[in-house]
Formats: sequence, structure tokens, C-alpha cells
Amino acid sequence: MPRALQTLALLSLSLTLGMAQAETPLFSADGYRTSLYRSPTPTRIEVAQIIDTQGLQALLQAQPSPLLIDVYRRQWLQGRFIDSEPHANLPGSHWLANTGDGELSPEWQGYFSRYLEQLSAGNRQHPLVFYCRADCWLSWNAVKRAAALGYTSLYWYRDGLDAWEAAGLPVVAAQPEAFP
Repeated sequence: MPRALQTLALLSLSLTLGMAQAETPLFSADGYRTSLYRSPTPTRIEVAQIIDTQGLQALLQAQPSPLLIDVYRRQWLQGRFIDSEPHANLPGSHWLANTGDGELSPEWQGYFSRYLEQLSAGNRQHPLVFYCRADCWLSWNAVKRAAALGYTSLYWYRDGLDAWEAAGLPVVAAQPEAFP
């Protein structure tokens, strides 16, 4: 195929894909982000306080100490998490993998709510800090989901693991909490 035709074909394909993405809604009817999770995130969220690394370090010194909830995704196949690549998180974190997706099945919603209930000992006022990576909507979704469950002391560590590592702070090897 001549080069000019190849270029036109690629341009046509790009436009078609771009139009298909534009037609796909970014948010569910409930207001959760459902696609393009790794893209710029908002600078505010009504249901939580946004904190930076310095703010998180201060919060970690407070009593009660907040629960750190990592919601980074992990491949799930045939009823188990697939360890396809290593993942690290902030020390003391609980990794509730895949719970930041825009749409959760009842099983994943149950996984999320059961662990929050267990980790907070049923205290809906216990401080919870949700994070993922920088420019990641998964933690934004998880904060909204926790608020919908009645949790009231919510924090969004918006730049997440990337900001923590950029500050030269320690991370630990992570494993997702068991999916029942």
C-alpha cells in the first residue's frame, strides 16, 4: 500500500477510535468514573478532604491513626489475584484491590464494605485515607463509595504512591487483602 494511503488509513482508524471513546460515558449514573482511570483528577471532592504528603504524615501522627486504603488494581482471573507484577504501598496500608472501579459487582462491593467495616471496627467516624497513584480516578471512586456507605472522616491522598515515593519515603511489598 502506498505510504499516503497507509497514513490516511491510520488517520481514519484514529478518528474512529477517538469518536468511539468520545461516545463512551466517563461516569456512571451514580457519578463514579468508569473509564480512562489514569488521567488528570479533580482538585476537589465534596465528600473528603484532599491531603498531600506533608498532610498525610501529620495525620499519621494523630490519634486515632487513620486507616490507609490502597485501591490500585490487580488482575483477577479464575477466582484469584494474579501476581503479574510487584506492587508496593505505604507501610501499614490495606490493599483493597479493584474496589476503585466505577462499577462494582455485588461481590466486589461486598469485599469493599466488609473490609471497611472490619478494619474500622464498625466506627463510621474512624479516619480513612484512600489512595492509588497520581492522576488515578480509582481512589476518587473509592472515597465516594465509602461516603455512600456512611463513613464521614474521609481523606483522599490524591497523588498517592507516586508522591510518597517522590518524597523518598519508604514503601513495602504489598499483597491484596483476601477476596472471600
